[in-house]
Formats: sequence, C-alpha cells, structure tokens
Amino acid sequence: MKLFGWRWLAVSSLLLGTLATRAETRPQYGGTLHVSMRAAPVSLDPADASQLDSFPQRSLTMLIFDTLVTADESGGLQASLATSWQASQNTRRWQLHIRSGVRFHDGSPLTAEAAAASLRGANPSWKVSADGDSVVIEEDSTDPDVPAELALPRNAIEKKSPDNKPSGTGPFRIVGWQPGKRLTVAAEENCWRGRPFLDGVDIEMGKSLRDQFIDLELGKADLVEVTAEQSHRVAAEGHPLTSSAPIELLALVFARDVASPEDKLLREALALSVERGSIHSVLLQGVGQPAASILPNWMSGYGFVFPTDADLTRARQARELVRTIPKWTLGYDSGDPLVRLLAERIALNARDAGLSLQPSANPAADLRLVRIPLMSPDPWIALANVAALTGMPAFKSTGHSVEDLYAAEQEELATQRVIPLFHLPVSYTAAPTLKNWTLRSDGSWSVADAWLGSGRP
Repeated sequence: MKLFGWRWLAVSSLLLGTLATRAETRPQYGGTLHVSMRAAPVSLDPADASQLDSFPQRSLTMLIFDTLVTADESGGLQASLATSWQASQNTRRWQLHIRSGVRFHDGSPLTAEAAAASLRGANPSWKVSADGDSVVIEEDSTDPDVPAELALPRNAIEKKSPDNKPSGTGPFRIVGWQPGKRLTVAAEENCWRGRPFLDGVDIEMGKSLRDQFIDLELGKADLVEVTAEQSHRVAAEGHPLTSSAPIELLALVFARDVASPEDKLLREALALSVERGSIHSVLLQGVGQPAASILPNWMSGYGFVFPTDADLTRARQARELVRTIPKWTLGYDSGDPLVRLLAERIALNARDAGLSLQPSANPAADLRLVRIPLMSPDPWIALANVAALTGMPAFKSTGHSVEDLYAAEQEELATQRVIPLFHLPVSYTAAPTLKNWTLRSDGSWSVADAWLGSGRP
C-alpha cells in the first residue's frame, strides 16, 4: 500500500510538472510590460520631420500605427494595411489595395481617402490620391522602391482628431502621453490583427543605462537597452541578449565638401590611420563589424571588399604631401560615453599619422563622430538617406542591380564627406518573464505577440 502511494505521488508530481511546463509555454493574456529607454521623444506623429529618426522612435510608432506594407526579418515585403500592390510597367504609378474592415482607434473606418491623406502629409512632394478602395501614388520618374518606402515607420497611417491627437490602427492605443517622459498604451480590443496578449505597455523615457539596469534588477522594467560595450558583461551575468543585424552606421562626417587636393589627401590619411580592428576588439568588445562601406555586408552583399585595416605607412605618405596641417576639431555627443571614448582613440590614431585632431563636444566642429540609424533594410533607401543626412549629393543611377548599387556607393564615398568606421547592432535584454518579443529588421522592437509568464525556464 505504501509502495502504491509513493508511486501515485511520483506520477502526480510528474503530471503536475508537465502541466505547469505546458502552461508556461502557452501564451497568456494580461499584464503590463514595462520598458525603459534613453531617448525622450516629444512627438508621436510618424510624419513629424522635426523628430530625428531613431530606433526607439520607430518602436513607439509601430506600437500604435501600421504601415501599408511591412518588411520581414530578411527585408522582404509583406502585406499589412494594403493587401496587394502593383506598378505600371515603368514603375511610375503604384496602386495599393486597402484592407477592408480595419478601424482606427477612434472607431472610424480606414479608407483609401484616409490613407492617401496620411501619406500626403508625410510626403508633400508625392502625388497621392484615392481610387475606390485603392491608394494611387504617381511619380515623375521610375521608382521601384515605393513599396519599401511605404514600410518605413515615418509612412505609418495615422488619423488626427480635430484637436490634433493622433489615432492609429496598431495593436495598442494611447491612454497616457507625457512628451519626453512617459507613454502608456493599452491593448486595442478590436485590432484587425487580433488583440495583443499584453493588456498594455508602459514606457519610461530619458532613463540612463545605469538606471535602466537597476530597474531591471528590481523588477521595475521588463525590457531595457544594451550598448555595444555592455553586451559581453550583460551576457556573462546571465541576462539574455537579443540583437539585430548591424543596422547602425558609426562614421566620421565632415561639415564641408573637399576644398582642395591637399584637403583630399588629409582626409585619405585620416581614413587610413584609424585602427578599426583594435577599437572593435577593445572598446566595442567585438560587437558589430569594422566597416569601410556605408552599407553593411548583409544588406549589400559586397561590403567585405572594402578594406578596413589601418595603413599607417600610406597615411603618413599622404600627409607628407601636404605642407600645412590644419587643426581639425572632432565633435561628438557629450551624452554618449562610448562615442567620446572612440573620438579620443581616433584622435590618437590621427596623431600617429601626423594629423592634428582635437575631440570636442562643440557642435560646430570640422567633423563629427556620429551614429546613423540605417533607415531601411532596403539598401537603396538606406544609402539615399545616409547621403541626405550627411550632405552628400544624391547619387545618379540608371539601374537597380547590385552593380548599380556598388557604383552608387562608390560615388558617395568618393566625395569624402563620410569615413565609415563600424556597423553596429541594436541590442536589448529582457526579464525572464517576457516571452516571444522580437526585433524587426529595422532595429525596432515588436511586442504585438509578446506575453508575460512566470519567468521559469
């Protein structure tokens, strides 16, 4: 009898353990996700041109709004608010069929007219109109990248109320907004994609990395940012690390075009002097990739052909051809400790080549060390955006092949306005209770299908 009792107890314990494991791996409704971020956006309007593009801004946008087209993990395009699209033979006219039955958070229906109005607001130079249940975009020249552009968060579809409050069609609706401080969103019960598992998301902004990790340890935050130099320490401490593909360009950007042959030689010397390999190993802890191209290899397929090794001999030879060496100031964001360290190291490399480079927090510098979020996994869009941000002229291309892309990037690099240094991923760590969240191909996080569990492995 005792033997039977012990056997029954063992079987019961096994069954209970199995049921608990199954329950833990099954999505659960409820709970509020708490997120901390350094950025402090002051607008939720996707089309607000005064807001600099950033990964946190993209994440907030896609909580509330949807785009007509979305990009999957590999950068491929998928239907979203548009169920299908087609182009004219010369790709000057695009027609997108709007999904029926979708409603904005204010209860009004999504129509082709509403979608067209939103796109016109975000792109004043576009010719956008409604045609029945379709949106039509017409351009003066061929543009095969229109669907990829429509997948950008800045082209998310919004509707504004008479008092200028934005309404979207995304998985969460706004319930609290303190610009630059806090955003609180609640699950949209009637979302066209289905109700999210989470009841809501609470995002605290302007939090230092140190404070974010304190909140994570104390259970006050479920999702926090991780910088490149922190990645190995975070992983070593047992925190799960989720990273995107390298989607951020770290580069030196000159304030002005090349002014003379001597200026050209000095910029060449600077590019050759930077020890990307050792900086990558020590300061970046092996995270990301050294780069001499604007586009990362995973995006273009040819990034590996650009040499990244320092060549101090050639750098000194170029410098010796110049009689007078100017004193350049190297600007950096004083609120970014990693960029400050990198600027100091680059200045030392430049000194070894006989150049004079003085790091400074002054925004009016001769050149700056900057982070540039690559706008899209589409290489043409990403390259054009970098050119626009850094003052390079728009490239001219008659084709759309890999060879054309390579030629366009070579054309941009030949201006010597930009010296690419590294391609970095976007990284986060989460509490063990957060399940099934993902990073999109543009580096933004997605919690539409995430849920909160007990935290057991």
